[in-house]
Amino acid sequence: MYISRIALNPARLEAKKLLASPACMHSAVEHAFPPSSPRNDSDGRILWRVDMLKESHQVWLYVVSPDKPDFSHVVEQAGWPLHPEWETRDYRPLLDRIAVGQHWAFRLRANPVRRVKKDRGRRENPAVIGKIMGEVTTEQQLKWLSDRAMQYGFSIDRAGDDLQCQVKNRRKERFHHGTGTVTLSTAQFDGNLTVTDAELFRKALTHGIGRAKGFGCGLLTVAPIHAVSAAKDTSE
Repeated sequence: MYISRIALNPARLEAKKLLASPACMHSAVEHAFPPSSPRNDSDGRILWRVDMLKESHQVWLYVVSPDKPDFSHVVEQAGWPLHPEWETRDYRPLLDRIAVGQHWAFRLRANPVRRVKKDRGRRENPAVIGKIMGEVTTEQQLKWLSDRAMQYGFSIDRAGDDLQCQVKNRRKERFHHGTGTVTLSTAQFDGNLTVTDAELFRKALTHGIGRAKGFGCGLLTVAPIHAVSAAKDTSE
């Protein structure tokens, strides 16, 4: 497994196109791998996420993949041509270090959804029963992640009664895909976690969390908590 990151230049036309459409970004990521490259196997699948850092005006594309990628086309069309570089690291050393009880800072962009068992609207609509619908409030989205954390091998840390997790960059995304239109409710989760099951947690890191993985959701990344705190102190 490999983890990569590519700096995107949001002022460029092609970058704007990719950032406006998860379907277009999905295609660009897919073309970093030959047709014979595994897309989803026992070791892991191709996952990606775009991080927009408002403070520094930077935009990064993160990709986790079973094979080593070639992002030359992304850099040429949407990056910084005078600096045709990207970072790719072997993900296995970090995966091998995962152990129960570890504390990590994490980031996840996800598509929090539920299968409707009861209509929450003012007027009950039987037509929505059984359908998949997005969780739209901050409280619903945070509960969505908290309720599912154990099945992915972690728990969200708490400070008293409060979960140590912030829900950011909440938005409804609508874009063309094939002959139809896709609508997603997405949110970014930043917080601290504790590993409760090493095997399940490694699978979460390599296979993703939740739905819409092909459209930039599901990639969970971690970092040492002290490193994240130091970065915040430096920027403040």
